[in-house]
Amino acid sequence: MTRTPTAHSAPLAELVSAVRDVVRLERQPAEAAELVASRIEPFLAQPNLLPDQYREGDPDRYKQHIVHAEEDGSFSVVALVWQPGQETPVHDHVAWCVTGVYEGAETEQQYELRGEGDTTRLVPVTEVVNSAGTACGFAPPGDIHLVRNAADSTVISIHVYGADIRKLSTSVRRRYHLPIADA
Repeated sequence: MTRTPTAHSAPLAELVSAVRDVVRLERQPAEAAELVASRIEPFLAQPNLLPDQYREGDPDRYKQHIVHAEEDGSFSVVALVWQPGQETPVHDHVAWCVTGVYEGAETEQQYELRGEGDTTRLVPVTEVVNSAGTACGFAPPGDIHLVRNAADSTVISIHVYGADIRKLSTSVRRRYHLPIADA
């Protein structure tokens, strides 16, 4: 049996069903992320997708709402609410991940890990602004990034992880506290 989203959100139940259909295909992580991203994008334009309880922010840090976790642990759907200026630490993930922006725009700085030992550093490689209505996916390794709300208004995004966030409480595998330097 699966846990379903709040009964009054039919679009959200449909989104979960669309993700479930992809996960059952048992694709490689990068392909699963790509497929899930394409499946959730149409839902991001639906104004009644998220009930009010998943739209609540926190003035001190971005807020995570677990919207759905599949009973078998194969995926989770999370709503993240970002107030202006809030950001994650530089991190990577335990599993594939899809981000779909519901309201506003998330700014994502992607990094590569370079060097060895004392010369290990993070090198910025790409900065992407993910706008409302867009979704993107990725899979480890090579998924080191920082996500932030660089706007003056609240940002809400839907994240789908190939992991059970109920049990893990986060999708973050590791936080990076390394120097950031040019290539």
